Amino acid sequence: MSTLRLDDLKQYSDTLRTRHGGVLTVRFVEPRDTDELQHYFRSLSSRSRYNRFFGALSELPKALLHDFTHVGERERFSVIATMMVDGFETIVGEARYAFHAETSTFEFGLSVDDRWQGHGIGTALLRNLECRAAAFGAEHIFGDTLRSNDVMISLARKSGFAFINHPDDWKLVRFDKEIAVEPKDIPCASWRLAALSRQAESPSATA
Repeated sequence: MSTLRLDDLKQYSDTLRTRHGGVLTVRFVEPRDTDELQHYFRSLSSRSRYNRFFGALSELPKALLHDFTHVGERERFSVIATMMVDGFETIVGEARYAFHAETSTFEFGLSVDDRWQGHGIGTALLRNLECRAAAFGAEHIFGDTLRSNDVMISLARKSGFAFINHPDDWKLVRFDKEIAVEPKDIPCASWRLAALSRQAESPSATA
């Protein structure tokens, strides 16, 4: 499959629903989001930041902040989940992912604002990531988390992921799920269209 064109990324925004019916927008991070994204990570509890980055951080280091806000560099993508709160677009969650074409796997990490946990945002964001993985043509989607991160482990378990030992670090556990959905059956409309478009452009589609 052909890769995403960066000039087309803005069209890939998705409108989801929280458990209580709230409107959740998932879109790619833009450079204009730099300050708000840094504020988001600073506002997370120290435990949530530790769970997200497997270490003690009070904010995103400059190099990592650059990586988050320059989508597509080194085939890595960052998205934010936002809601309108008191008339302002507010970041309530985020995810970063990469497609590894050589292994047909889709790797991701995510977090949800402590104040918004329990609203189904993590579940909605994870389902959206599964759509993106399917659109890339991934055969598996996986993530790593600390063995002590009960929240992420529970979310992955409820979402149908299987658990295996991490290959390099005993403190981590890997959760993996097979992607068994055809492009035409991808539940997210924007990513179904993206997958069908790339399928049509692929030389193998007309062979």
